[in-house]
Amino acid sequence: MDSSAKGERYARIFRKAGVYLAKGNVARALEVLQEGRDLAEREGHPKMARLLTAEMERAKAPTDTEKE
Repeated sequence: MDSSAKGERYARIFRKAGVYLAKGNVARALEVLQEGRDLAEREGHPKMARLLTAEMERAKAPTDTEKE
């Protein structure tokens, strides 16, 4: 698989998770990000796995409206 196809695969994962986050469905977004992280680990892409893990942590963090 060439690098542009790999990039598109991960971009699709981030977009899909973003749609769920925009709709307020954090649980489903976390599932998508977890699946992406698992894929990155299987495919030997540690940098992408770290990025997906970081995004999962951001998704779990309370928003400003939740802090009030």
